[in-house]
Formats: sequence, structure tokens, C-alpha cells
Amino acid sequence: MVTQRGERRRGTSTTGCLVSLLVLVAVLYYGVNIGEVYFRYYRLADEMDTQARVAAALDNGTIQRRVAMAIQEIGLPEAASANLQITRSPSPRQITIETTYSEFVHLPLFNHTFRLHPRATAPL
Repeated sequence: MVTQRGERRRGTSTTGCLVSLLVLVAVLYYGVNIGEVYFRYYRLADEMDTQARVAAALDNGTIQRRVAMAIQEIGLPEAASANLQITRSPSPRQITIETTYSEFVHLPLFNHTFRLHPRATAPL
């Protein structure tokens, strides 16, 4: 391209913009897919915290059903329900709700298994 002064312009600004845009799209794509794993994790952790806070008025079976229902609604693997543990300790009087599960993320140039262990503890 020739400017009004007769100088030639190089296309580096256009190429640089294109590369920047491509990098931004890649970061967003990977970030959204990996972010979903942590978003589901924090939703479960929040539900477990809620159930731990009201645990003094509930039995373990009710808490187990509520958390298992939340696991299903969130769309977590069945292992999260199968590994769910509720422990009440007498000294100090507290309840612990915890589980473990894994989520596999398959993306171009990135395959990873996230092993997650949400846990909630509250006094009784």
C-alpha cells in the first residue's frame, strides 16, 4: 500500500492485531472450558457450606440426600455422590462434609484430569 507521501506501509499492524485477537480467542476458549470445572466445584462447596451451617437441625441422611441432589443438578460425576462423607465429631462439636471426584478436560493441546476435594466444616 502506498501512502499520500509515496511511502510504502508494511502490514505489521494488521498482522499484530490478528495475532493478538487469535491469542485472546484462545485464552477465552481455554479459560471458559477450564473455568467451568472450578465453577461447578465452587457451587458444590457452597451447597456443602450451607448444609453444614444448618446441620444441627438435620440428620445425616437428609444432608446426604440434599448434597447428592445438588451434585446431580450441578452435573458432577457420580463419584462425587459415591464418595460423599459426613462426619460429626464430639470434641469439638462440629460437622464435616466432604467428597472427592475427578473431572477430565480434553482441549486441543491440553488434556488434564482435575482431582477435586470440596470440604465444608461448621460447628454444631
